[in-house]
Amino acid sequence: MTEAQDEAGAFRALADPTRRQILEDLRGGELAAGQIASRFAISAPSISRHLGVLKAAGLVTERRDGNRILYTLAEDRLATCVGRFLSAVCPEQIILRHTTWRPGSQSEGS
Repeated sequence: MTEAQDEAGAFRALADPTRRQILEDLRGGELAAGQIASRFAISAPSISRHLGVLKAAGLVTERRDGNRILYTLAEDRLATCVGRFLSAVCPEQIILRHTTWRPGSQSEGS
């Protein structure tokens, strides 16, 4: 699989609003599949399919704890895919990220 195909899988996974919400929910840390499913008004098997897509795209990792499956956001993978795309399409974004105002920065108050 080429790098472009690999990234295409990540973007296909990000195309669905349910999967994006799962990623947002995982921002707070590891969650069991049942905890994730309880946050949605769709069936547990549907959530399981969404988690499978996210896992196949490398955007989440899973580990077993007894009979539970725990999911974690693969932050580096997500950042790499989106960052590489933005760098190719909007190279000026790299400069903007480094010059954005931050509390206590030199540009404060100017």
